[in-house]
Amino acid sequence: MKNIVILISGRGSNMEAVVRAAKAEGWPARIAAVISNRPDAKGLAFAQAQGIPTATVPSKQFPTRAEFDGALQLEIDRFAPDLVVLAGFMRILTAPFVEHYAGRMLNIHPSLLPDFPGLDTHGQCLAAGKQEHGATVHFVTAELDHGPIVAQARIDVRPGDTEETLATRLLVEEHKLYPYAVRLFVEDRLRIEHGEVRVLDTQLADTSN
Repeated sequence: MKNIVILISGRGSNMEAVVRAAKAEGWPARIAAVISNRPDAKGLAFAQAQGIPTATVPSKQFPTRAEFDGALQLEIDRFAPDLVVLAGFMRILTAPFVEHYAGRMLNIHPSLLPDFPGLDTHGQCLAAGKQEHGATVHFVTAELDHGPIVAQARIDVRPGDTEETLATRLLVEEHKLYPYAVRLFVEDRLRIEHGEVRVLDTQLADTSN
């Protein structure tokens, strides 16, 4: 039974999707804790209602990123995580923190990486005139949004799309993609080889609309 710790900063809709899938699909894992850097994160209430332990490490109380990451690491490790899941956790993490969880921390990013790392991905996609948009689940490395890719979901960019319509349609796919990727980890079906992810016992590491 693997322990999963989920980090959020806001409403945590991807966290909800993972929690619901873990319960509905009977994963060999438990959500050990949901931790936020913001005491007012709405996702904490959902986790508490599910009986999941929650904690807050307020980032504003720490003068440096390193000090915050150190405190966060101590809190995470209280729950002995096999996997740390970033679900809308709006912090840039320091290299020592990332290295501590190397190979056992996942993130979901709203673009088809390597396209559009960082923020404003929907606007960047529209500005570039792309015909396709999507989301990526990847292992976290010290380089922002550049870790080995586990899986991607794709949607078409439609005439008249705005940042808001793209974000809304993509979020539906994210809620399928992230549980899928986390389950692959929980079932020991992911291997990182030469900087790339190999998925065991399946032919697909990509979900499409």
